[in-house]
This record gives sequence, structure tokens and C-alpha cells, in this order.
Amino acid sequence: MVSQSLRGWLGVGAVVAMLAVAGCGSSDDDSSTSSASTAAAPADTSEAPADTTASTTEEPSDDTGGAGEESVTDYAAYVGGSGKADPSKPPVKIGWVNQQGGQEVIGAAATDGADFAVKAINDLYGGIDGHPVELMKCFIKSAEEEGTTCAQKLGNDPDVKVIDMGGVALGIQSFYSSIDKPVITGVAVTPVDGAQDWATVLFGDATHVLGPMGTYARDVLKASSSSLIYPNTSGVREGAQAIQAAMKGAGVQNKAVAYSQGQTDLVGPLTASNAQSADMVVPYSDASGCVNQAKALKQLGITDAKKIVSAPLCLNPDVAAGLGGDFPLWTYSIASSLYGDPSDPSMAEYMKLADQYKIEAAPDPWVIVSFGVVMTTAKILNEVGPDASPDQILEAARNFTGPVVLGAPELQCGKYPDAPAICNDRAQFFTYAGEGKFDKAASWLSQPTD
Repeated sequence: MVSQSLRGWLGVGAVVAMLAVAGCGSSDDDSSTSSASTAAAPADTSEAPADTTASTTEEPSDDTGGAGEESVTDYAAYVGGSGKADPSKPPVKIGWVNQQGGQEVIGAAATDGADFAVKAINDLYGGIDGHPVELMKCFIKSAEEEGTTCAQKLGNDPDVKVIDMGGVALGIQSFYSSIDKPVITGVAVTPVDGAQDWATVLFGDATHVLGPMGTYARDVLKASSSSLIYPNTSGVREGAQAIQAAMKGAGVQNKAVAYSQGQTDLVGPLTASNAQSADMVVPYSDASGCVNQAKALKQLGITDAKKIVSAPLCLNPDVAAGLGGDFPLWTYSIASSLYGDPSDPSMAEYMKLADQYKIEAAPDPWVIVSFGVVMTTAKILNEVGPDASPDQILEAARNFTGPVVLGAPELQCGKYPDAPAICNDRAQFFTYAGEGKFDKAASWLSQPTD
């Protein structure tokens, strides 16, 4: 079972895949292979955690988490109002789209974060010019055409002038081909969002926020070689490809190995990726594969928490339960604030508010991100006014330079000509020491540059 202190840190909400993406086949100038070794009995993880005090990293130069001095700590001032919204005024409707309810779920808890923000805005931060906020929800469950359905439903509602989005891969192409209203997204899970003229992606996408892994490898670990394993599925291939590109950009040799979905013994793929000799090892998967990756690493004696680097996909209670009560002792890259980070000035206010509203899923990265998205949308709507046109809202969103609630210190929308909607390409890094304790490994890093 998950330990009591860890359960207290998590609440009871599941942390789901933050950067899962629908992708294409992986390729890189360095070698990339696939492996299909036979399954073996899982390694025992009941013993005490391995010693991870050995480190090849330097101390980070800046130990302030979140957005540092730019962190949003006064939500009322940020949103632009205070007190209860006036229930006699007609609601300001914000569209909400998320992929949930079907077999493949990317960020079901994102809706919890959006609902959380709306409650707080209506109860404490004055709504939008005194009008209460109402989320007009549409969920994509299991079919591509459901993206068109959501676009038509929200697009045909004249009262919906802006749409916020959680984690959507399925139906995303058909959604954007059928919508002509501004869309504000937290973490985009496909490259489709970033290429849209109508979209604004506040926290970045996998292609850009996994790029800092290359910078971390080169500048923090001083690595010359890296290993990457990942399941060969449409949910993670593009993220793996982004990591490979980041290593190449940083001048760090990378050996990537894809393995078959459902494969449980991952000693073979790790060995084939040269994990035992690599300076940095990247186990990349959604939560369903994290336990097997962690067991295989431990079986091979790879236990240095600072050189095992992953996205925050494995910070999941089911993963902890599968490993005897705690998360993998790895370093995690994250493009938002980290729940419980004592160095993040914005986290205390968020945790206080979550406790007030009894948001059990508050630690979930999707909740953090979607909370930030809706709060920022409210700020933008208060600035342009509730009667603003979609074009005015889009212009305000694209010109917004931050900070975002629980996000990076500043934004630069339009930095990438091929992905004009992407506003952030940075991530911060934390090494997990066990029992809910994270240590800062590196402050906000960008993609590698020459």
C-alpha cells in the first residue's frame, strides 16, 4: 500500500500522463531500435530503497522554484476581481474540451482543475466583470469524429467566445479543422495545437518542453551519452522523438530502444539501449509502464536518482503501490509548478485554496495546469471585457507574456514560426528522495542551443 505520508501528499487523486502524445514513428541520427524480449518474473521491490546519494550533478545556481519572483501569489489581483460573482448577471461561458470517458484517457483530472478554478473565480475573485463563469463541457471519448462534434457544439454557441482545453490527442485534428474560435491550452499533447492560428498553448507541448532534457544532460549532468527506452505506442512515440532530438541538439550521444506495448520484462530493452554504461538514462512511458521500467532499472543496478531522468508521468499512486509504497526515485522534468515544492512562492496559496475546497486531486499535474489555464483565461477576459469578440480574445492571449498561474516565469508566444501557438519551452527538474520529498535539481532550462 501507499504509505500514509505519501498518501497525504497526493490526496487520493491519480496523477496521469502529463505529456502523453499521439505520435508517429521514432527516428534519429543516433541508433534507435525496437526490442521484444520474453517476459520474466518482476524484480522484487520490497527491500529498502537503494542509496541515491551519489551524484554527478552540480548544485543548481537558482534554488527558487516555480516562477520565482514572478510567481502569482495574489489570485484576486491576478484575475482582476474579488468577492462573489453576481448570480443575477448572465454567465460568461467558457468552452471546455478534454479527452476522457473512453478507453484511452490522457488527462481526466484536467477537468477537476478547470472546475476548481471556476469555483474559486465565482466565489472569491468576482467572476468576469461580476458575471459568474460557466464551463460548457464537451468530452472526446473514443472516436476521431468526436472532435468535430465538440467543435460544432461549442462553435455554434454564440455565447462561447473562447475554449479552454485539457489533454486531447484523439480527434484533435478534426476539432481544429472545424473551429474558428480561440483555444487556450495548458499542455498540448500533439504538435497539432502548436501549429494553429487560433490556439495559445500556455505551458508548451511535448516537442518543446521535453527539449530541456538535452540541456540538463549536457549542462547539469555533464553527460556525453544517454539511454532512452519507451513503449512503441501512439501515446508516447512523439515525446520519445523529442527527447532524441534534444540529446542530438545538446551533442549528447543517445541510444533509443522502443519495446512492444504490454511487454513487462524490460531488462532487454535497457541493456540494448546501453543503460548500464550511459551517463543519463531516460525511462519514458505513461503510468502503465513505469513500474516495469523501475523494476528493470533496479534489477540492473541502475539506481542513481540524479541520472535517471523522466517526465512526471510516473508520479501516480498506482505506480507507487506497484513499487511497494513509493514513486520511482528518479529525477523528473516538469513544465509547471510542482505540488508541495517549498521553494515555489505560488504553491502555498494553491495548496491553501485546494485544502479549502477539498480538492483531493490537487497534486495531479493536469489539475495544476488546467487550474492555471482557466485562471489565466479569466484574467484575459477581465482585461478585454465579457463582450469582447473572439478576435480580441485571441489577440490578448497571443500577446500575453505571463506569468501564468503555476507556470513558467514568462511566455513568448510565436517564438517558433512552425509552432506559433507555443508560448513556453522551458522545464524545471526535481530529484525525488522518497516519501513525498523532492529536491531541486535544476531551475527552468530551455532547449539546448549551440
